[in-house]
Amino acid sequence: MLLYGASGHARVVKDCVSTSGGVVTDIFDDNPDLIKLDQIPVVGYYKPEHKPSELLIISIGDNLIRKKIVSKVKHSFGKAIHSASVVSPSSTIGEGTVVMPGAIVNAGSSVGNHCILNSNSIVEHDCTLGDFIHLSSNVTLCAEVRIDEGTHIGAGSTVIPGKHIGKWCVIGAGAVIIQDIPDYSMVVGVPGKIIRTLVRK
Repeated sequence: MLLYGASGHARVVKDCVSTSGGVVTDIFDDNPDLIKLDQIPVVGYYKPEHKPSELLIISIGDNLIRKKIVSKVKHSFGKAIHSASVVSPSSTIGEGTVVMPGAIVNAGSSVGNHCILNSNSIVEHDCTLGDFIHLSSNVTLCAEVRIDEGTHIGAGSTVIPGKHIGKWCVIGAGAVIIQDIPDYSMVVGVPGKIIRTLVRK
């Protein structure tokens, strides 16, 4: 497996790959000063001709940056599901997505491409997550929640059953979502309140 991005987030992605039986061989990064990450070579800028048959994961936490990088990557994308996570056989996990230790994806749920399900996040049954979503640690999505592209949900937040969160929203840490949230909203508090509209991506 190849990674793109040699930050601290890459260390966690590397662990997810290794616990599921894979090996990270090289890491691309746009910082020419980086040489290694935990003994794994950092080989500089992305090169489509470098090990073209290996799968790649974009190991960068920012949702928008991941989306921009996808358009220039020629490798096929892998996925990394930590052995200490629980993923129902009736759920689906998209390419480029990382499922971290303690995360749970229950029956009938669909997780899109290039998502991050951080440690101990819970996706209950029949949820639908779009592409480039990031669930921070200890997020709980109750049943039949729908989240659209690019949304980031902060640590410890809860979304009650059946709610819809639009695209490119930011949900603050510890928020409780009890209503549908429109696109490009920033939400904080208990219950969650929209405090402003974000710039469109």
